[in-house]
Amino acid sequence: ETHTHRDTERAKLHSKAAQELHLHNPSESKASASFGQPAVCIYRAGGGRKGGSLIPDIAAGALTSQQELPQVQQQTEGGMAKDSVQVPDDLDFTSFRAECSCESGWFVKYNKSGITVSIQMMEEDKERHKIKCRMVCKDVSSDILYDVLHDAEYRKKWDENMIETFDIGKLTVNADVGYYAWRCPNPLKNRDVITLRSWLPMGKDYIIMNYSVKHSKYPPKKERVRAVSIQTGYLIETNSANSCTLTYLAQVDPKGSLPKWVVNQSWHILAPKAMKKMYKACLKYPEWKQQHNPCFKPWLHPEQSLLGSIQLSELSIQHADSLENIDESGILEAKDEKADASDEDSVN
Repeated sequence: ETHTHRDTERAKLHSKAAQELHLHNPSESKASASFGQPAVCIYRAGGGRKGGSLIPDIAAGALTSQQELPQVQQQTEGGMAKDSVQVPDDLDFTSFRAECSCESGWFVKYNKSGITVSIQMMEEDKERHKIKCRMVCKDVSSDILYDVLHDAEYRKKWDENMIETFDIGKLTVNADVGYYAWRCPNPLKNRDVITLRSWLPMGKDYIIMNYSVKHSKYPPKKERVRAVSIQTGYLIETNSANSCTLTYLAQVDPKGSLPKWVVNQSWHILAPKAMKKMYKACLKYPEWKQQHNPCFKPWLHPEQSLLGSIQLSELSIQHADSLENIDESGILEAKDEKADASDEDSVN
């Protein structure tokens, strides 16, 4: 793909997304002109409205610690939280970008090998906080990283934690609903989520984000714990033609009390390991894609999508308090799960 062709496709997606946004959210008359513009550092909370994670396993273990961390008061737009399923708009994307860039109130837990992992406590819920991972990817363009995060077929090759994933339906050219299940450290129960995912090019950068929703045809499974993505996503920033910076931001309710060893592993082992694995997957992706339907990229070319459409009326917000909580805080670590955060897999 040439950069000119890629830029053209971005512009087409941008325009179509703005048109469809107005059809799905007619009460919100915001235009797409502000996509990619600077925004104030604010987290717009409420009802699980924000989100965006393709690998929620990074965050799931990091959300029930009792350790003392900087506390930040959660803010809501206009003092009111929205409580209905909506397709994210321009303010949602710029707000998420600003939150990724904001450093105030974040506590660094890990900083090695080109990867930083930070935690932010929420004042209103001291047992749940946000995690932010940042990685500078040398020899990887933002276009490649964006494609890797979208390509479900390739994910099967590198995401060892994934148990099952599938698309449920398409909402717009840049929003869909899907299911993702992942393995938790043994012997914890595995988790899954149903999320509304959206994505958008912003100049030379990209954002992918999601939040949890409910669909009547996909209730919680007995063998898995239904987690809740409150605010999760990726910001991919272009540094040069062959370098980018990835920021992963997540607030996920794992629905239960987790052992302290899981919390510690999530910061020092699980998150860095997942980021390194993703980086290695990016290095191998161009060669793999050339041999596996190289022109098929429905995230860039919506006309290629074979996914059937669904209506917002089929969805509702997934409230955390409507799901079962399980107490796994007393579970001991399995011997085969013990690992170390070595630097041999440094990304840079």
